[in-house]
Amino acid sequence: MRPLTSKLPQTGTTIFTIMSALAAEVGAINLSQGFPDYDCDPYLVELVDNAMKSGHNQYAPMAGVMALREQIAYKTEKLYGAIYNPDTEITITAGGTQAIFTAISAIIHPNDEVIIFEPAYDCYSPAIKLMGGVVKSLELEPPNYRIAWDMVKKLITNRTKMIILNSPHNPTATILHQQDIEALSALVKDQDIYILSDEVYEHLIYDGETHQSMARYPELQQRSFIVASFGKLCHATGWKIGYCLAPAHLMQEFRKIHQFMIFSVNTPAQYAIAEYLKNEQVYLGLPEFFQQKRDHFRNGIEQTRFKLLPCYGSYFQSVTYNDITDERDTDFAIRLAKEFGVATIPTSGFYSKGTNHHVLRFCFAKRQETLDKAVDRLMTV
Repeated sequence: MRPLTSKLPQTGTTIFTIMSALAAEVGAINLSQGFPDYDCDPYLVELVDNAMKSGHNQYAPMAGVMALREQIAYKTEKLYGAIYNPDTEITITAGGTQAIFTAISAIIHPNDEVIIFEPAYDCYSPAIKLMGGVVKSLELEPPNYRIAWDMVKKLITNRTKMIILNSPHNPTATILHQQDIEALSALVKDQDIYILSDEVYEHLIYDGETHQSMARYPELQQRSFIVASFGKLCHATGWKIGYCLAPAHLMQEFRKIHQFMIFSVNTPAQYAIAEYLKNEQVYLGLPEFFQQKRDHFRNGIEQTRFKLLPCYGSYFQSVTYNDITDERDTDFAIRLAKEFGVATIPTSGFYSKGTNHHVLRFCFAKRQETLDKAVDRLMTV
């Protein structure tokens, strides 16, 4: 047979897989990949068990269990004042990544241009390329990683089809502010540009800040796919259940792809989450829950030679290490895991050019004893 021609010739194994595997190999504390090391609510597990015992074990409707879509519609209206029709504008997905891939697949045609902001979550660019699209990336820089909207304007051409946003942002823990929304609105006004808004960390926002969801702004809502994740909300990343919000005409195209990609999502878990969300404190209490972890971890890091970068949202904390070494972040991250027993993510993995700002990302969605143990090891660096 002839050699296979790769559709993603420059793509290798994700940095998340590499660092988690290294952590397991050397016995390091894994603060690299973004998942909790504590259990989800036992009541939620009980609800899944009840759903299975009640016979909810066959295919769910393609768009998702209606009870869950109705709870999402209620939550979205309560938090953002936006009304979505659960029948035509909400779809349950197999996690946030599938929703992102499906939205890009539904919109992007060969040679369409998509603007992304780097450091960027690593699934954006491959999905664009698989659809024949062209990635137009704008690099953001520490410590604040603010978007220079005048530079975004220069990237827009008559082939620009989509802008991908992520707030709260992975890996930098920055958020969009009101001035960002105003600049974005001015840029896309009277343009045929869609927005893919990755809002999987929507409830993990701190210090009294407001999550600037695209759902808050009618002029942006009408052109946006909004992606969210129950993995973050329910502390259950392994369930791989998320959802997408979009106006009916966009959701119609989204579902055309969705039905042939996975068709439907885990049925008993959907029924369980629908019941679980009836307690609004499940999501309203998340900012305080994670801010306590953030503050505790930041207080610990301040005792080390690492320098903290701002953290406004998500469950990630980035640091610089210029006072420690001039090694590349990938080399230093590997050495940290092997010699000091703490696994992190080097943020150059989020840049298409491998840009190295000497920044590492930690995940603080961990038990306090895990964070304390990691800080003790980092104090020896």
